Amino acid sequence: MKLKTLVIDDSRIMRRMVMRSLDETSLAEFEFNEAEDGRDGLEKFSAKNTDIVFVDINMPNMNGIEFVRKVRAMRKTDHIPLIMITSEKSLGKIEDALDGAGANAYICKPFKVDELKNKISKLVSKCGTANKRSSGFFSRMLE
Repeated sequence: MKLKTLVIDDSRIMRRMVMRSLDETSLAEFEFNEAEDGRDGLEKFSAKNTDIVFVDINMPNMNGIEFVRKVRAMRKTDHIPLIMITSEKSLGKIEDALDGAGANAYICKPFKVDELKNKISKLVSKCGTANKRSSGFFSRMLE
C-alpha cells in the first residue's frame, strides 16, 4: 500500500531521519512530502492528498500543536493520523498534543525503528483501510 506522507520538522536532517526510519519499518510504501514548519505544512497539507502526517512540536512560524489543531478544525480530516515526533518529553506537552490538539500518537526523539513501527502500525493499517474505502466510484461521489 502507498501512503502519501507529510513530514514536518524545521531540521532537514531530522526530516531525513524520520523518512528513512519510516521506510525501514516496511509498513507501507511511503511517498514523502516535506515541510519546514507548521505554516509550510498547512500549505502542503490536503485532506484528499495526505494519508498520514509526522510533525515536530518546536518549530518557528507555527509549532506542531498549532498545526494539529488547525488540521483537526478542518472538515474531513479525522481519518488522517497525525503523529507527533519530538524531543519534548514533559507530561504537559504530551497531554496538550494528544488530548488538547487531537494528535493520534506521540513519539519521543531519539527513537528506534522498532519503537516507531510499534507505535504507528495500527494507524498505518487504518490508513490502508480508509484508502480502500474511499477509492470506489460511489465513495468519490459522496466527497
